[in-house]
Amino acid sequence: MFLILLTFLIALLLAAMPLPGSLLWFQPEWVYMVLIYWCMALPHRIGVVSGFFLGLSVDLLEGTLLGQNALTCSVMAYLALLLYQRLRNYGAWQQAMMVGVLIGISLMISQWIQNLTSVAADTVAFLLPALTSTILWPWFFIAMRTLRRRFQIR
Repeated sequence: MFLILLTFLIALLLAAMPLPGSLLWFQPEWVYMVLIYWCMALPHRIGVVSGFFLGLSVDLLEGTLLGQNALTCSVMAYLALLLYQRLRNYGAWQQAMMVGVLIGISLMISQWIQNLTSVAADTVAFLLPALTSTILWPWFFIAMRTLRRRFQIR
């Protein structure tokens, strides 16, 4: 369980890492990627409640509306748990496409909540992190799976 919490902490640190303004739109959604991986790898241990608390920590870290990321992470975990058997059987790029769709859904939910509070973006550039996460997923998945197998997390 320690390694799982450590990967969540590293994802939170990567999400808080400052980037130049031009690269900010392309920052991968590390927290969502880690949550999807653990929901897919260990569905009996990581689920909606874990996603909720992870989302609350993202809310506190980013200073967004409290509950916004908690809702999106909970929905993301729920969808990942619904699809985890299919995701396990897909090839690397098929998984990447599904992960991109899941992250895109979560970004649209987040954007919808921001629209309700009138802090919304005026373009669809808010979906660019889903694209970069999709591109990085195969290598991220291999790294996480290697880590999980090395420390024999079941």
